[in-house]
Amino acid sequence: MNAEQTIAVANDASAARTRGWHSQIADDKAMLRAARDLTKDIADHRAAIYWTDMVGSALVGYGTLAAAILIENTALAVVLAVVSVLTLYRALLFIHEISHFRNGALPGFRTAWNALVGVPMLTPSFMYEQVHTLHHKRTQYGTVEDPEYLPLALMKPWSLPLFVIIAILAPVALLFRFAVLVPLGAIIPPVRRLVWQRASALAINPEFRRRNPEGDLSKRVILQEAAGFLWSWVLIGSVFLFGWKPLLVALAVASVVALLNQLRTLVAHLWENEGEAMTVTAQFLDSVNVPPPGRIAEIWAPVGLRYHALHHLMPSMPYHSLPEAHRRLVKELGDGSTYHGANHAGMGVLVARIARSTMGGRA
Repeated sequence: MNAEQTIAVANDASAARTRGWHSQIADDKAMLRAARDLTKDIADHRAAIYWTDMVGSALVGYGTLAAAILIENTALAVVLAVVSVLTLYRALLFIHEISHFRNGALPGFRTAWNALVGVPMLTPSFMYEQVHTLHHKRTQYGTVEDPEYLPLALMKPWSLPLFVIIAILAPVALLFRFAVLVPLGAIIPPVRRLVWQRASALAINPEFRRRNPEGDLSKRVILQEAAGFLWSWVLIGSVFLFGWKPLLVALAVASVVALLNQLRTLVAHLWENEGEAMTVTAQFLDSVNVPPPGRIAEIWAPVGLRYHALHHLMPSMPYHSLPEAHRRLVKELGDGSTYHGANHAGMGVLVARIARSTMGGRA
């Protein structure tokens, strides 16, 4: 099946709002084989890139945040805050890479990331570990058991702005979770169960209920929740020492980070599946690449997430290898291939497509 045939099936069925069109897309075995065979030599995680990128992004983010709080020039403070948003956003998105680490990849990186980014931003890695990988399971992607999927393109028009705007409240919700719900859960088991099932995963599916942690994640959860609890009260206590401005500026920066991430999430998929199990190729075509030549995607979808569809073909591929993997597949498969069907021009085009779909128009 070539790209034109695949997309025609998808568009016709989507326009008609019929169930099951994803199940009609067979796996493109040539594409899957090329993805496997052409990228074996770039599959290793390069420690120097990971450490330099993550630590550098975090340090610039915190430095510019501190400067934005301390400086009295409003215009310059806003510029510094924007830099802080973009660099802390980049540092935060390494949680996605950590969730895919296998076989002891990059020893110490998870711990360092949690100390430098995860706990300070109240999003420790346990909130994505053993959660995000469910989104990649062959039989769970796009179903009610997928924590990261909603059929947004098939929902009401008002659902899109609500989906984006609600992210602004995330930092306050996380502060409440760690400062109040964690200690309550420690003494009231039903609260603990509820918090774990409903408020311990970076998920967008309201039907998702998190299962108990497996393996050594259990110990990490205890340590990370304890650290988050202590840090949340340090933040609250800072008001009595430094006034409200530092905390409010930090929360504002974190809210914009969450908003930016929600916008990225909005265009990470086409969101056109209604709950059926899908082939790997169908999952790929429901996901989004925003490849070069455009440069702005590297800002709103950093750490390899501009190649989100490609990531669904090769979930364990390190982020720094995805651009090269993309170039090799484009060269090998050509513009007329199924691979080309997941490449899109940018955020604006994707938002417009999803918006038109919610209003009943053809994407």
